[in-house]
Amino acid sequence: MTDAAPPRPEARSPRGFADRRGRDLVAERRIIEKVAAVYERWGFEPLETPAFEYADALGKFLPDADRPNEGVFALQDDDDQWMALRYDHTAPLARFAAQTWETLPKPFRRYAYGPVWRNEKPGPGRFREFQQCDADTVGSSRPEADAEIVAMAVEGLQAAGLPEGSAVVRINNRKLLDGLLARSGVADAAQKLIVMRAIDKLDRLGEGGVRDLLGKGRLDESGAFTPGAQLAGPAIGAIMAFLSAGGGASRGETLDRLSAVVGGSEAGATGLEELARIDTALKALGVPEGQARFDPAVVRGLEYYTGPVYEAELLAPGSVSLGSIGGGGRYDDLIARFTGEAVPATGFSFGVSRLAYALNAARLIEGAGTEGPRGPVVVIVFNGEDMPHYLAAAGELRAAGIAAEVYLGQAGMKAQMKYADRRGAPVAVILGGDEIAAGQVTIKDLDAGRALAAGVVDNEAWKAERPGQRTVPRADLVATVRGIVESASGR
Repeated sequence: MTDAAPPRPEARSPRGFADRRGRDLVAERRIIEKVAAVYERWGFEPLETPAFEYADALGKFLPDADRPNEGVFALQDDDDQWMALRYDHTAPLARFAAQTWETLPKPFRRYAYGPVWRNEKPGPGRFREFQQCDADTVGSSRPEADAEIVAMAVEGLQAAGLPEGSAVVRINNRKLLDGLLARSGVADAAQKLIVMRAIDKLDRLGEGGVRDLLGKGRLDESGAFTPGAQLAGPAIGAIMAFLSAGGGASRGETLDRLSAVVGGSEAGATGLEELARIDTALKALGVPEGQARFDPAVVRGLEYYTGPVYEAELLAPGSVSLGSIGGGGRYDDLIARFTGEAVPATGFSFGVSRLAYALNAARLIEGAGTEGPRGPVVVIVFNGEDMPHYLAAAGELRAAGIAAEVYLGQAGMKAQMKYADRRGAPVAVILGGDEIAAGQVTIKDLDAGRALAAGVVDNEAWKAERPGQRTVPRADLVATVRGIVESASGR
């Protein structure tokens, strides 16, 4: 009796981790390239840090500091120290800056991009592994540094391909809420955190849901109860008035409304002054009111923000929110955890994967999500004896900077044309025996053929006309293909 064969594993990807092919990878790569180019124009240098950081270096950046493998993916090294895959690019920057501070130019302006990992429940558009692209200024306490970060975020969103009016960066200052809570008698840190998390849910739960979370708590549709901040009625009313002050037509008008609500507290006055300086700088930088607004409802969920905070929001036509695609703020305790010396810092992070996902889902860019990336020119193969001609043709195209490949499967011409179509090829190159003997090449413009096929009514006439197909001298191969590819990019 022979042993049974071991069971075959099921081919599946872990929840929250996605396989990505050409279209998605190309979309993310282009976003990173465009945004990184913006950062470099503003004088930010690239920095790459390891995927793993020691858990104690993450500290307050951890979702749960008491359990180093909760919220992050962590393991113990052979020396029993906990290491975790980076949760974002901010914690590695904190460690790097503390480790190399004496050698860095100050302020230190850097950008970083790459995957980050979060051990959280996945959902639509929310993955456990995703790409982020950050820019941070370390060592400047000036509000103008915050304004630069916001202006770069606005420019980066445009560079990524978002049409005008489809995104806005909303700005607030944590000090406004600190002053309001202090005036309302709320001093407990845990209670303040519950208040911030309640405000952060305003878009999803509405005013009623936030009121419940500021008070005794909220019972959701599933029957689950979320304990509230246990604030008294006057404190709840003051916070709701604070949140409603963000409806100003301009940043200046919003500041006037906020001043009426948070005036009388030292922290609130400081926060208002910082926002006023940010507004002045944004105007000098030419950032329109509609692309960067003051909004007291923006608090950001992480605890380490100490001043201005920002959130980039994707908008559908009619200014309907489609969710956050990036955010950041000022976190002046960045290096103090390591050195004991306070060092101011501010930064912004694009959720690259989320932005690419949102662009695809919302069809904000014409054709987004409907076509794959432009494929290579495909050289059709008729027989093995003529393979040197096919390889030479593809080599000439590549040498001219045109992506090209020789079909190396075993199928006939009809199947090869289907292959070229699936690859998103703009052109098929046909070098049959007759073309080779005559010193010619047949070029098939596949995009033109697809467009003309939509209106075909007579198959016989279609075959006779051979739309999008032309025969040219072999020496004109590169020029002809280049003309088709370049015209296709403008269609």
